[in-house]
Amino acid sequence: MLLITISLCMIVKNEEDVIARCLNSVKEAIDEIIIVDTGSTDRTKEIAASLGAKVYDFEWINHFAAARNFSFQQATSDYIMWLDADDVLMPEDLARLLELKQREPFNYDTVTMKYNLAFDENGKPTYSYRRNRLVKRSMNFEWIGPVHEYLSVYGSSFHSEIAVTHRKERHASNRNLDIYLARLEQGEEFTPRDQFYFANELRDHARYEEAIQWYDLFLEGKKGWVEDNIAACSRKAHCYAQLKQRELAIRSLLQTLEYTPPRPDFCYQLGSLFLHEKRYPEATYWYTQALSTSKYMTDMSFHNPATATWLPHLQLTVCYDRMGNIEQAVEHHKQAKALNPNHPSIVYNDNYYKKKGVL
Repeated sequence: MLLITISLCMIVKNEEDVIARCLNSVKEAIDEIIIVDTGSTDRTKEIAASLGAKVYDFEWINHFAAARNFSFQQATSDYIMWLDADDVLMPEDLARLLELKQREPFNYDTVTMKYNLAFDENGKPTYSYRRNRLVKRSMNFEWIGPVHEYLSVYGSSFHSEIAVTHRKERHASNRNLDIYLARLEQGEEFTPRDQFYFANELRDHARYEEAIQWYDLFLEGKKGWVEDNIAACSRKAHCYAQLKQRELAIRSLLQTLEYTPPRPDFCYQLGSLFLHEKRYPEATYWYTQALSTSKYMTDMSFHNPATATWLPHLQLTVCYDRMGNIEQAVEHHKQAKALNPNHPSIVYNDNYYKKKGVL
């Protein structure tokens, strides 16, 4: 017997290419579908309605939280789940959601789910984190923020093994950046969260110098969430690397140590910066640290599991080969191959060492 009911609440615009895929992937576990359309000119609303959704119009006011809060206000089930149109639940995660609905007792105010954003050639997640994805309707939780909005929650929380898979079909637009620039033009004072996400938008649009300035402003304010502080250092390092200022990139990565012990992601990034400079002993040190440093401060962290497994082995293969230590290079190649045998670079190395007669 299912113990709870769930309303799926989504805000959409011109999503005719993906809306059916999203709804079909989850509808077996959903009791009500709420679609809030913010101005579609394609068949999005028609497709959603054909799949049983209740469709509402919402005049777009450049405020994502306002639209999401409106969608939540239309829900009538015990719990509310939210997705974006280019998200899906894989069959195994749909099964986990159905199982969750039968969990007894079910007295949680919020349930987190993994969010898998990027994948390797084998379909394994390379970038993921957790989000509050299912919330009790009676708690009246609200979304906050015009852009890069977040759901403000509290109370009893359950960290589920359900994963939402992001299957982006379209390239990034200027929409979010334009909202931030308009707010800045109007003289609005940005919160620390706004500073961080504005810097991210600038970085994503290759405006690296400006991004660095906003990351620094965010970090100097000392009011950000620790995970955002860590990410800001890492992303600032990426900006410096793109500007060919690798010494400053290294300093930015080392700045993460103000907030956390070494993490695989940053050890791997440091290794890559040194590898680019052909400083193989230093690169080897940091890739080795990536393999031996596997813990994060919280499961809510942004992280790439590959930086703690096969990727450092792949790069250690290169480092040891360049230093003339073929035995060590082959050993790391074997370990990389055992973890990700079909990666093109690993296949290339396999053929390379077979031709040399050392494999």
